[in-house]
Amino acid sequence: MKPLLTSNSAVKRYEKNPVLSSKDVPYPSDLTFNAGVAKWQDKYIMIFRNDFDYVSGSLFRGCNLGIAFSQDGMKWEVCEKPFFSLDRIKDPEVTRVYDPRLTVIGNQLFVCFAMDTHHGIRGGIGKIRPDFSGMDIISLSAPDNRNMVLFPEKINGMYVRLERPFTVYSRGGKDRFDIWISKSPDLKFWGESTLLLGVENVPYSNDKIGPAAPPIKTPKGWLTLFHAVDIDTTRGKHGWEDKWQKRYTAGIMLLDLEDPSKVIGMSKQPLLAPEASYEALEGFRASVIFPGGFLQEDDGSIKIYYGAADTVECLATAKIEDLIALCTEAK
Repeated sequence: MKPLLTSNSAVKRYEKNPVLSSKDVPYPSDLTFNAGVAKWQDKYIMIFRNDFDYVSGSLFRGCNLGIAFSQDGMKWEVCEKPFFSLDRIKDPEVTRVYDPRLTVIGNQLFVCFAMDTHHGIRGGIGKIRPDFSGMDIISLSAPDNRNMVLFPEKINGMYVRLERPFTVYSRGGKDRFDIWISKSPDLKFWGESTLLLGVENVPYSNDKIGPAAPPIKTPKGWLTLFHAVDIDTTRGKHGWEDKWQKRYTAGIMLLDLEDPSKVIGMSKQPLLAPEASYEALEGFRASVIFPGGFLQEDDGSIKIYYGAADTVECLATAKIEDLIALCTEAK
């Protein structure tokens, strides 16, 4: 049986969760989750994954990216049309674009995303147009790579991103996926890649880990969320599918300011674990927490946005000093 995992007391769930669900979307929607969130021009912007036209098992006929705005980060208004869908690409090779992450760099707003193709999963970076009518794709990785997250500023003259390649053959022929870090001079060409964190270094994961949201710069280091997955083979049906044996939790670590390829602190326990009914019991895939937004407010408070049960988008809050302490006290 899986070990009991609980959320850290430093994090508080928003009492009115979820903050976004399919009923809030004015076009076809079954699942509304795994959003990227940023503060932009005195308001909040969210780009979310929207799956629709459910068939069976894990199959949906449609997936697009929706966009919503908010004045307080809690009450959201979804735009009448999707932000991005496959008809914008007009490439028969591409089958789906999903799981966006938002980063503000200077006066530009960027989105990282996953792209399914007939020949593998690619990670992409796009620049959002000023009128929010869509994005212009800057870079696409070779398969298989995803969960890309940009740092909000250059470090030593280079752009930096976190990513999660699928190293199947060289990691035993099964899920054993780690977090890597890469650099770029222009957001288009990426290299100097190195391992940041191995799944074996996370005590509450036995399957895979991956980046979650753009890191927050603090005097102590880059405060960084990640997701971690463990498998319990005794589990059967746990959602809409016939079998769902995975559990997703959120972790937190601190990276060196000048050399973010160095992990200088990490909590040995999850920051958020599936406990609320909308995380652990209900929805498409129960026992899933998938963070994608991580924002610092002027008063030092933190907003954490996460997909719950691959079904809805939720919010939790914390104090930045408490999150830093979780990383530094664990050293």
